[in-house]
Amino acid sequence: MKVFIDGQLFDGAEGRIPVNDHGLLYGDGVFEGIRVFAGKPFLLDEHLQRMAYGLRAVHLALPGGVPRLREAVLTTVAAHAAPDSYVRLIVTRGDGPLGVDPAGCSTPRVICIVDRIDIFPEEVRRAGISLATVSMRRPAADVLDPRVKSLNYLNNALARLESRRQGADDALLLNQHGLVAEASVANVFVVHGEQLWTPLTTDGALDGVTRAVVLGLGRQLGLRVSERSLSRTDFFAASEAFLTGTGVGVVRVRSLDGELIGEPGRAQVTERLIDAYDTLTRS
Repeated sequence: MKVFIDGQLFDGAEGRIPVNDHGLLYGDGVFEGIRVFAGKPFLLDEHLQRMAYGLRAVHLALPGGVPRLREAVLTTVAAHAAPDSYVRLIVTRGDGPLGVDPAGCSTPRVICIVDRIDIFPEEVRRAGISLATVSMRRPAADVLDPRVKSLNYLNNALARLESRRQGADDALLLNQHGLVAEASVANVFVVHGEQLWTPLTTDGALDGVTRAVVLGLGRQLGLRVSERSLSRTDFFAASEAFLTGTGVGVVRVRSLDGELIGEPGRAQVTERLIDAYDTLTRS
């Protein structure tokens, strides 16, 4: 693991931040997850553009802007020197006095961590993962806009914990209206014949970078792609389902709440999309 903090590189856990950093105290900041394939950050521009959007949305002005973020990523990836890895890029409000008011924070902090990541073991990925619908609800956009990848991920963490207690690999989160939002750290898709559906961002889905890539790949494969409101019924009636995300890539969903999705051993659309995604990341 390599860690970059405000221009300095550290090995592993040697990187430190002060305890009065408002990112630690109040989740006041934003982050991006980026994959590295063959030593190169994948879709770096798209990730940095989304981070710039998030910074503006939370009124966090970063001196140096996107070029500073790009330098942090490239410097840390080069120092880590591994062909395939995962980047966690973080901007916090910086150090400040106790109290939630961000006005006392004068200097944002840039942190970049590069390491390996395995969200699901390979044997689980091959078999397909299990989802459980959890009681946690995705906050509405007027509470916490899902398009902003803020450091406040307690909702996601508790959802994953609840799904684990149910014996599942991941959680399916619904919004306050009972519509599907996403998994704990990934977007969700369902396949109905030659149709590919994914929840709307207005229903609580993150506007995922990998999600956008897979929507484009689906169109290239001749699928009828649409973003629409989905319910749990759309999963139970689906021929296939899968997750997408920077960390997970594309991974098949085997079951939801103990009910198998589609026919066992038949996930042709998902496999085609996995192959297309893998080809793109290695190109």
